[in-house]
Amino acid sequence: MKTITFEKIENVRELFGQHNKNLANIAQKTGTTINARGSTVSISGDKKEIILAEKVLTQLYQLIEKKFSIEFSDIEAAINMLQNDIDCDIKSIFLSTILTTENGKPIAPKTSNQKKYVEALRENDILFAIGPAGTGKTYLAMAMAVAAFAKGEVKKIVLTRPAVEAGEALGFLPGDLAEKINPYLRPLYDALHEMFSFQKTQALIEQGMIEIAPLAFMRGRTLNNAFIILDEAQNTTSEQMKMFLTRIGFSSRTIITGDITQTDLPTGKKSGLVEAKNLLYNIKGIKILHFSKNDIVRHELVSKIIEAYEQKDNSKNK
Repeated sequence: MKTITFEKIENVRELFGQHNKNLANIAQKTGTTINARGSTVSISGDKKEIILAEKVLTQLYQLIEKKFSIEFSDIEAAINMLQNDIDCDIKSIFLSTILTTENGKPIAPKTSNQKKYVEALRENDILFAIGPAGTGKTYLAMAMAVAAFAKGEVKKIVLTRPAVEAGEALGFLPGDLAEKINPYLRPLYDALHEMFSFQKTQALIEQGMIEIAPLAFMRGRTLNNAFIILDEAQNTTSEQMKMFLTRIGFSSRTIITGDITQTDLPTGKKSGLVEAKNLLYNIKGIKILHFSKNDIVRHELVSKIIEAYEQKDNSKNK
């Protein structure tokens, strides 16, 4: 058994959660029994599980001391990280704020790999982020773009995606061109509106400082002094990826995100993202980062779903 006594009762209330819900969640996820009395907790279970629960509680408490507001997802992320690396410094990750939104919400990495992602952009002009859905690839890329723009490091933000997915051509959709491509670009708008107000986003778009367009619109251009994000890059062809990468101009930074396990290109068509990662991995100034199910920060079932599909794919390849 391990006993821990925390100092400040107001911090203890936030750590324990309403009706000790946070403690119950930590106990369940770590396989321990946690009992609280006042500001003291006792942890019982196997030695390894006790150490894990102790690390989770003490590091979350230290975050609260730093005025970090703990949410349910933070507890989940902390447990996952410490399960994978018991010496992981949760504080240094959660406190690495990229951006504070206009409504006061701090955006920061939630896994050690996400922190590496943010740090890699400081040393490389082109960054590939490859991994499953829910690992924060696009969301953090957007936060880094907005932060760079706010600091005056770039003059514009360019967001783009392939506009043909799951084998469906744009002509299949009703409406004019803008109405046809809008559903494909909606996730980028949603993330942007969370970081800027709707009014500010629209104003910046009208001024040309934020551009959101399908990948085909990049042809023939040179993008200088820009932060460029290519999302869903697994759905680019080889020709499209080459075209995109050769648009990058001076004083620009670029992030390319995608999940190579969810390519929607027609059968027999090679993904430009797969080809690019194999061709460019040893070029200085280009960094390729791979995310895994351990980096997923959505509902815990998402990682289990991905694991099930991975097992299915592995059994096919045997």
